[in-house]
Amino acid sequence: MTAPRALRRLALAAALTLATGIGAEARDVVDSAGRRVTVPDTITRVFAAGPPAAIAVYVVAPKTLVGWPRALRDEDKPFIRPEARDLPETGRLTGRGDTVNTERLMAERPDVIVDFGSTDPTYRSIADRIQAQTGIPYLLIDGRFAATAASLRLLGTILGAPDRGEMLAAEAERILADVDRVLAEVPPAERPQLYLARGNDGFETGSRGSINTEILERVGGINVAVGVREAGGLVHVSPEQVLVWAPDTIVTIDPPVRDAVLTRPEWQAVPAVARRRVFLAPNRPFGSVDFPPSVNRLVGLPILTHVLYPGRSATPLRAEVARFHRLFYGVEPDAAMLDGLLSGLEK
Repeated sequence: MTAPRALRRLALAAALTLATGIGAEARDVVDSAGRRVTVPDTITRVFAAGPPAAIAVYVVAPKTLVGWPRALRDEDKPFIRPEARDLPETGRLTGRGDTVNTERLMAERPDVIVDFGSTDPTYRSIADRIQAQTGIPYLLIDGRFAATAASLRLLGTILGAPDRGEMLAAEAERILADVDRVLAEVPPAERPQLYLARGNDGFETGSRGSINTEILERVGGINVAVGVREAGGLVHVSPEQVLVWAPDTIVTIDPPVRDAVLTRPEWQAVPAVARRRVFLAPNRPFGSVDFPPSVNRLVGLPILTHVLYPGRSATPLRAEVARFHRLFYGVEPDAAMLDGLLSGLEK
């Protein structure tokens, strides 16, 4: 490294350290990767490394989020607190399509950076490198769905909102417990053979064990997309393959895909289509099945439980969805909003 470049990096780190106030009052925290990170005693500005982190920060400490990696769509804004609807687009720091450089980070003046997702060595290396280059504390929060409650508690503690983190974690545990109670009553032979329809024509899907189908499988659905690749992930399949799998239930996340599945000739012999069991999962303000892979997917559990096992849930679906939106997103959806969210679940 040349001397001028080294001096510039030192100056940048010094400027950001002053901006975050770490040199004044600070505390040490341990993130999900086991990294000990020094953060300001009071955190007021959080830069989210990507969409999953932005949602996690928003639900736990909404006033700290400096912006959305991708600006909210107009149709999503009514489901978000007014003060967060028009936050600027910041770009993403990690993942596909990362667009943020150190200059952009400095301009945002964050107290900390939060990433929500993998904590493997690759992401630990990225966090350590960016923290060393910029002087901004960089926190890795476990984004695995099974770790949701623990991650909400940890994030609440770090961001100065322990009570809210605990409340949301307890709600996550309640939702999971309700799913398990229902599944205990449903014999394996009565659980649906599921297919996730994605892509422009529905012939893209998530193979068994993928993050895309994790919610479907968590509610006891048997993902028919098996044997198409060694590990989980998205894959393109043929109409003939879907016919062989013969799913009795199809879930999609896109209205045009649902329309295609219900109307195009190549789909009509699939049992799920013949039975009109093709469901559109709500996707406002964020997806309820697979995107982004953050705490927003929690609401997919009660939704799919009601759809797949009618009459077995203790709480009406509309009440469950309204409760989730109120507690996690901070907005109580009215009757018209609920109608829009749930209209795609009708046969």
